[in-house]
Amino acid sequence: MLEIRDINKHYGTHQVLTDVSFSVGAGRMTGFVGANGAGKTTSMRIILGVLSPDSGSVLLDGVALTAGDRRRFGYMPEERGLYPKMKVAEQLVYLARLHGMSTSAAKRNANDLLERLGLGERANDLVEALSLGNQQRAQIAAALVHDPEFLVLDEPFSGLDPIAVEVVLTVLKERAAAGAPVLFSSHQLDLVERLCDDLVIIAAGEIRANGSRERLREQFSTPRFEIHTDADAGWIRGVSGITVIDFDGGEAVFEADSDAASQQVLREALTRGAVHSFGHLRPSLSTIFKEVVR
Repeated sequence: MLEIRDINKHYGTHQVLTDVSFSVGAGRMTGFVGANGAGKTTSMRIILGVLSPDSGSVLLDGVALTAGDRRRFGYMPEERGLYPKMKVAEQLVYLARLHGMSTSAAKRNANDLLERLGLGERANDLVEALSLGNQQRAQIAAALVHDPEFLVLDEPFSGLDPIAVEVVLTVLKERAAAGAPVLFSSHQLDLVERLCDDLVIIAAGEIRANGSRERLREQFSTPRFEIHTDADAGWIRGVSGITVIDFDGGEAVFEADSDAASQQVLREALTRGAVHSFGHLRPSLSTIFKEVVR
């Protein structure tokens, strides 16, 4: 497990991170979200040792990270860091060799990744000749080429078209399924919601929410329900303890001030006709994000 514990960082008089703590479990996809300037990139750079914290620690299985440990990480910075005048495959092999891989293993990994990420035909192109989306795919390949045991990815989906997003999602899920802890940031909350097992929300350098996706949905959920029936749902307004938020024909969204009130709606609906669905509405990641950062 990768653990970030009580990290503080300031630049001059500006406090950038305040007591930042969270963990990234083995085989877990952890989404790291926050507005621009919230502290995501600074946190990631501290994890990788690019920056030093003023206080706090980064631990791996309870032990402080060393430079040797960090060689086992795959890091993708938000800003592209590839050499524009090098060929794509040549650059991947070079980066893998820097991590100690043999030439044959580096070439094999580079070729496999380029094929997986849809860049096989561009392997001998210069990086600067690629579109921005393809440069992003190449940057992802650079983070993965040395078979890292841990992944830290800053905005990996930026600039990707929907097809490329699905390709990258598949590759990252495979890495997590193989046991790698994966920490990634993104402004695309719909993608984070689809991909993450765990979620960390940061605002103004402080962690505002942290936990599994389902636990956070439960924590921030309201007593709101949705029902689909054959009968017109207008009658729900007359049930004690119920506030109707929206209804259209046989479909209604309502809040209940108790479990008894919500169950009364269900019982009454069953006397009026078929009930196709009835359930507790869980908030989306976007809703949770807006609530904790306001």
